[in-house]
Amino acid sequence: MEELYAAIEKKIKESGYPREISGADVYDDICDQIEGKENGSYILLSKFEEDVIFEYHITVMEDDFNLGVLTMRTPEGVFETDFDK
Repeated sequence: MEELYAAIEKKIKESGYPREISGADVYDDICDQIEGKENGSYILLSKFEEDVIFEYHITVMEDDFNLGVLTMRTPEGVFETDFDK
């Protein structure tokens, strides 16, 4: 799991996101967001921090999920990363 968390952090940092980020926290937030969702594609919003909104473009599958695009809206600007690339 540590490799997955590190990969999440790396993609987010490459987008120019200016704040500290934990791949484990992002992963846990996604899992919380998709809990109970049926299979399909979703755009989910999460208030990740007091002044930060994360917009997840996720495909939920039976035993897994795919995070396509993550858009992070902060006072510093809007940052986006495509996890499918």
